Amino acid sequence: MSKEQLIPPHDGYRKLKSFQVAQLVYDVTVRFCDRYISIKSRTHDQMVQAARSGVQNIAEG
Repeated sequence: MSKEQLIPPHDGYRKLKSFQVAQLVYDVTVRFCDRYISIKSRTHDQMVQAARSGVQNIAEG
């Protein structure tokens, strides 16, 4: 009796296109915020945290 795996082997989440795009969005968001929005601004924090959440959600999913 051969055991079939429920989830076949894979290369991990870092090779997913959605993760790569989310990482790119995060990087661009941080650069944009650092350049155009005051570091002391709550808007700066919210935008960076939202972009970070997108990356983290894919990693945890």
